[in-house]
Amino acid sequence: MRRTSRSPSPCAISGLLELLTRPWTMHILWALSTNGTLRFGVLRESVPGISARVLTQRLRSLEDNGFVFRHYHKTIPPAVTYGITERMKDIEKVLEQLEQLARKWQDEGTTLPAGPAPAPRAVSQMGPRP
Repeated sequence: MRRTSRSPSPCAISGLLELLTRPWTMHILWALSTNGTLRFGVLRESVPGISARVLTQRLRSLEDNGFVFRHYHKTIPPAVTYGITERMKDIEKVLEQLEQLARKWQDEGTTLPAGPAPAPRAVSQMGPRP
């Protein structure tokens, strides 16, 4: 009997990996993790090469899965900010470990595939992250 994609996987990590390995998802999470709460435009600038459409899709998915929060500010013009949730803070630790490993390998001369240029640290629109 063939499994459908809606069936839960017997592997606990498969759903998480499916979410996190979508194009741009880890870049978005890294930008929010390192820069704190950001407005949409600033977040887009922090992830060079991403389109507004893809950023919106990824943010919605991350929000639906509890990794990112969205706050709508009733201002003129309206402002929307995004930040990481408590659930994301668990993954943030893993991201920091991956960064340390990548830097170690880089120092050892290991050549890794080139990704997008590193995002400049954005100035948070909402002040420092708690």
